[in-house]
Amino acid sequence: MSSWHNREEAAHDGGSYANVPTSPHTADPLTARNLQPNPAINQTYGARPSSYVPSPLNPNIPQPSGNRSRPVSWGGDKLTDVGSANSGGSGHSSSSSGEREKEKERDTIRGIISGAVGGSFGPYSVADLPNMPSLIDPETPDSVKTRMGHDGQEYELVFSDEFNTDGRSFYPGDDPFWEAVDLNYWATRDLEWYDPSQVTTKDGALVITMIAEQNHDLPYKSAMLQSWNKICFSGGYVEVAVQFPGGPGAMGYWPGAWTMGNLGRPGYGGSTDGIWPYSYDSCDVGTYPNQTRSLGDPPLASTSGKSKVNGALSYLAGQKLSACTCPGDDHPGPMVDGRFVGRGAPEIDIFEAEKDKNGPGGVTSQSAQFAPFSAEYLYDAQYTTIFDSSRTIPNDFQGSATQQSISSLTNINDNWFQNNNPEFAVYGVEFVPNKEHRDQAQITWVSGGVPSWQLRAPAAGPDPSVEIGQRLVSEEPMAIVLNLAISEGYQTVDPSTLTFPALLKFDYVRVYQRKGELNIGCDPEDRPTAQYIQDHLPAFINPNYTTWAQSGYQFPRNQLKDGGC
Repeated sequence: MSSWHNREEAAHDGGSYANVPTSPHTADPLTARNLQPNPAINQTYGARPSSYVPSPLNPNIPQPSGNRSRPVSWGGDKLTDVGSANSGGSGHSSSSSGEREKEKERDTIRGIISGAVGGSFGPYSVADLPNMPSLIDPETPDSVKTRMGHDGQEYELVFSDEFNTDGRSFYPGDDPFWEAVDLNYWATRDLEWYDPSQVTTKDGALVITMIAEQNHDLPYKSAMLQSWNKICFSGGYVEVAVQFPGGPGAMGYWPGAWTMGNLGRPGYGGSTDGIWPYSYDSCDVGTYPNQTRSLGDPPLASTSGKSKVNGALSYLAGQKLSACTCPGDDHPGPMVDGRFVGRGAPEIDIFEAEKDKNGPGGVTSQSAQFAPFSAEYLYDAQYTTIFDSSRTIPNDFQGSATQQSISSLTNINDNWFQNNNPEFAVYGVEFVPNKEHRDQAQITWVSGGVPSWQLRAPAAGPDPSVEIGQRLVSEEPMAIVLNLAISEGYQTVDPSTLTFPALLKFDYVRVYQRKGELNIGCDPEDRPTAQYIQDHLPAFINPNYTTWAQSGYQFPRNQLKDGGC
């Protein structure tokens, strides 16, 4: 990687770890985002005008026979049975045995398709499916339906998509579990327009195609596929098998597979403002804008950041849905012991890939992002493990004014690239939140089918020097994102090394959870999202909004910052 990796801020600068071997990789300069809404900045980042018209449908991709714009009410069946469902799937006919289990699965899918998890927002509608789909793809081999976790626990398959049916369409409403967006990812200064025509299934794989073609005044066209508000999981193991675009010497592609909390929708800045990448449940100055009560309070919050922003540690707008939120104010809940649980949209990346800056070939970054930030973005390395130092090293990017990041870089085999008669490589991430003993939570990453590194919760523990508490391994329902980007903010783009069309292929996506602890769905009872999204739809359906205020809403009161409740 270019020593940084995230999806809600385009540029970072590097640093070095304290008491951690330093990676030779360097990072790109920080372009800071102002805290306050700034129309000039919004336009700089490419916010589209209100006259925006989505790209036309691709006539070469099969389209459904139903009416694409058919309105569907939000208030259908809620996803109440997902947490106890025993099977799950991928746009295929259900194959569960026994009428009771079959009806349970039908109820689950009805909730996904017509309710809070897969419902319709304005012009978005659910698919007209001739057969009820299954959460577990019938073509998933029985031999992979259970696994032993890296935490020593037995896991079972709860969702899979093998992508074996050719010609699938992912325009809004065409698929029960995935949707391709139609926008420019301005937050990371991407050079591509994401268009649903650039993703389909072929020869048993999901194929995202990037082409060098002018589109919306941008030089490239590609695709981003999301399971946002359709399929989410709260803890577990997500695994993909991937072939990377181009060759090992390509400098410019930015392929990724990652997860993000459902309270933020990737690419919709209004929804992520004050949400990403918070995973925090303490009521303290860590919830404030800039992590400061005023300039210089606490001192290290104003001096231990990057020099490019005059030492400011954080440019975030503050945690919108914090544990400090006044009772009765705008918060999705839940309330525990008379106070709100702090909520956010944390990000955990399965992988992001780029050209190795220190030699030939490519590397993947596997990371978790956190807010608020510890001083100098440092973490406690004794609570991380690298399993094979000959192929994996700590990433020397630790954070910027928009995130704290803990990550490692792992070499990519040359035969995992498009131009080298590629094989599919297995990547995954297993994250295990622990709501009763949060310091015992952990995340383990898999690269090339074997564990690459592990992070345990105390690595992002309290930092008294900036007066913040424990950052959490995500307890949110996490959606999956698959995309192929290109950005000068990510790494230098050398067109002479790139091949077009560039293909990012996925053989499958599979999600597992601990046996007997199933919690799949985007609106779990203990971390609800559905009503909150329904109540703030503009922020989640209009990508032109880059802040919460532009979406028409105000942050709720913070009982510490705003003089009490």
